[in-house]
Amino acid sequence: MKESRRWVTEACHELGRDDLADNAELGISELVTNAILHGSPPIQVRVRGTRRHPRIEVLDGSFDPPVSNQAMTEEDELFATFGRGLAMVAMVSHAWGSDLLDDGKVVWFEPADGPVEEPDLTGQVFSSAPSGHIATPRPGEAPHQVVFSDFPIAVFLDWRRQFRELRRELRLLALAHEGDYPVAGTLTALFERFDAEIREAPGMEELNHAIEQGAATADFTVRLSAEVPEFLTQMRDVLDLADAFCREERLLSVAANEQQVEFRDWFIAQVLRQYDGLEPQPWSGLTTVAPKVR
Repeated sequence: MKESRRWVTEACHELGRDDLADNAELGISELVTNAILHGSPPIQVRVRGTRRHPRIEVLDGSFDPPVSNQAMTEEDELFATFGRGLAMVAMVSHAWGSDLLDDGKVVWFEPADGPVEEPDLTGQVFSSAPSGHIATPRPGEAPHQVVFSDFPIAVFLDWRRQFRELRRELRLLALAHEGDYPVAGTLTALFERFDAEIREAPGMEELNHAIEQGAATADFTVRLSAEVPEFLTQMRDVLDLADAFCREERLLSVAANEQQVEFRDWFIAQVLRQYDGLEPQPWSGLTTVAPKVR
């Protein structure tokens, strides 16, 4: 507990946001306590968002969404021991919420620089499941078949985790600060469409089966609409730009590593070249996730 408070305080100082340190320390104490009492290991603490709007997050392995005591501000509830944690978080933050992830949940808050007169006791709790539009072939238009050979499953799952993390980052910026980051909403829609198009494409069940079986690689064929190359080209440019923002710390998320970039470039290239009538190229890199560079 002391380590999490100290770490968050130091993070605020490093970001030049000393004005947020007290509320960040109070909020993280409540979230870590909640994770210990009601969550499941492993428990992690991290900072995301931007330097102007940093966001404190606590991740744990439980899928149970957090529940706030919305009577917290009533006089007879002010000294309650249980159920008060999230209400306390609301009292020291501009916004707070929770995402349900593939391997648990993350509870987050954006610390305020002073007392919050009208705290949001409900928060923004939602699932991370994408809701993007899935393109369908026009009448009489045959879907395009794209073949993947030696598809590296572990590398794909690692890249997908990083991609969805970035998509979530943009979504939260659009949700909490649409006026400051108007482009974030547009990018979120593009990210969700990309994820939905690939996730729901006919043929992906072959990959999902290989994942369930614990295979290292897979050979499968997917069928995609004629619109895919256009927005895949957009996605490639946007992902490069997002990585540049992360490296410059304009976004506090971690940029894609070398292997993740290599995989996404290969993935997009396979789609584009086969739409152009060229032969597929099998994956030639590592089939295991490269060690993280610290």
